Amino acid sequence: MSTAEQPFRWGSIALPALLPTLLFSIGEGAIIPIIPIAADNLGATLAIAGLVAAVLTLGELFGNIPSGWLIARVGERPAMIGAAGLSVVGLVICVIAPNPVALSFGILFVGLSTAVFALARHAFMTSFVPPAYRARALSTLGGTFRLGYFIGPFITAAVIHFTGTASSAFWIHIIACLGCAIVLITLPDPTTTFGKVTTVRLAGKDMREGEALVEQESAGLFRTIHANRKVLSQLGLGAALIGALRASRQVILPLWAVSIGLADTNTAIIIGIAGAVDFALFYTGGQIMDRYGRLASALPSMVGLGIGHLVLAFTHDLSANAAWFIGAAMLLSVANGLGSGILMTIGADLADKSNPAPFLGAWRFTGNSGGAIAPLLIAGVTAVASIAVAAGVIGVLGLLGAGVLVRYLPRYIPRPRRE
Repeated sequence: MSTAEQPFRWGSIALPALLPTLLFSIGEGAIIPIIPIAADNLGATLAIAGLVAAVLTLGELFGNIPSGWLIARVGERPAMIGAAGLSVVGLVICVIAPNPVALSFGILFVGLSTAVFALARHAFMTSFVPPAYRARALSTLGGTFRLGYFIGPFITAAVIHFTGTASSAFWIHIIACLGCAIVLITLPDPTTTFGKVTTVRLAGKDMREGEALVEQESAGLFRTIHANRKVLSQLGLGAALIGALRASRQVILPLWAVSIGLADTNTAIIIGIAGAVDFALFYTGGQIMDRYGRLASALPSMVGLGIGHLVLAFTHDLSANAAWFIGAAMLLSVANGLGSGILMTIGADLADKSNPAPFLGAWRFTGNSGGAIAPLLIAGVTAVASIAVAAGVIGVLGLLGAGVLVRYLPRYIPRPRRE
């Protein structure tokens, strides 16, 4: 094993990690609000439009399984370049899609590429940022991702205003992915930039620390889930519900805007402002967790997400439904921002310190499973009842999730004593 000796410079991660992340997240933030709108424009019912939007999170869930194996074989930077290329293929399909089915295939490719890109950039940070700086670097990475989600919808609003078509927003992500790939391709080899990095011998091969981490997270995933079934069926249920409420927020807001007849441009602007609120609170959530304990962040976050959905459920048919929509969107963003980093933090608390990777992979899969199921639930309930009922169901699940966290979080992770 070899260890980095060169002093760490924050500027050294700006171009190879933060700039590509910002570009990719701007593109993804630009398309998320218009996926249901694009499906609606292709003749989809409200339920089918929700199903098309759900395909994005399904792609992310299933993409997580082979991503670790892929990154360990080709490396972090090539994996990010490949993910950007796959995303472009999916986005081109979205642009030319003649019907909602074709649009779903394009969105699936985008979801798969998002999973690979997200895991590769995490591996990159693990490989090239010394442990003493790693938590702050990962927090900065998360903030960069949220910044992109804040900027993207405003670009979408401008593009729709000038072109008159919602599907033109897919070009924003195409340009962002191409820019991301160009940045990564033109940069020098990270090893020459960062100097010596930690290497690990795994499966008969020398790997950088980040590559080994994602390989261990993916290998034997379902075996690890079975071995940790008690905590995953208890506190892990809370994690799945956190993932569900977060994913629901991204799907139900644009779907709701379609249902109440908001203009495409207005929808993008409202979701962009909500993204700004979310972005503004990402550091606050971490401060609350460190100072007052994990439950102090997780509980208000889940209660707020649940109440935000219930507000939507009871205001769909009111004359002021647009104003209630804006208020609910802001409440959901405040709640989501207060819970920034909660899943990663709880996972790190629970993982075996001597070998955390397998459990972290199982923990992330558990949270992502909830995120994949929630949009499908929204589409299903909307099909058999209404979108208002779907919002109510998700809201109740949020409050149940808060109860799960109250019961099990103190049992597994006691509140830290304040000095």
